[in-house]
Amino acid sequence: MPKKTCQLIIDSANDYVIAVKDNQPKLHRHIQRIAALRSPTSRYIATEKTRDRLTTRTVEVFHDLNGIDSGWTGIKSLIRVERVGTRGRKQYHEVVCYISSLKSSAQDFACGIRGHWSIENCLHWVKDVVLDEDDSTIRLGNAPANLSIVRALAKLLLRRLALNILRRNGHSSITTATLISLS
Repeated sequence: MPKKTCQLIIDSANDYVIAVKDNQPKLHRHIQRIAALRSPTSRYIATEKTRDRLTTRTVEVFHDLNGIDSGWTGIKSLIRVERVGTRGRKQYHEVVCYISSLKSSAQDFACGIRGHWSIENCLHWVKDVVLDEDDSTIRLGNAPANLSIVRALAKLLLRRLALNILRRNGHSSITTATLISLS
């Protein structure tokens, strides 16, 4: 994520938590160095067992910003997340670093970062892997326009289907039926 994007986020009165990836090697090394030399302001450790996975996540927050390029607008926290565990019978270990314009506890950052991965795992992974969306050629030729028409028709058909189901189940007022089903 470029420094300009951080500036835009702050200028729009919002906050950010951004993963520091390989395209920012200097910042990534700096966060790792601080984590090795300093005690974190806050630490949170959680272990989770799901299906064939056992994962221990350690989230550490640092507020020592000495040596951070001032071009990273709004930065208030450095976050280091270490994930250790097993998938099936294979061991894994990964470290991901983040920067944030928020000054929060490690537990708060852990919750937010985990929540983001929940979206990634439940939505994007399914679309990418199960539905092969990454391999789709829908971005070529007339396919994007055709797909948008198909999606609009699908929404229209689903609405009509819902109306027919409500009417067949004896609801004369669709407004009342939808209010009943929402409560």
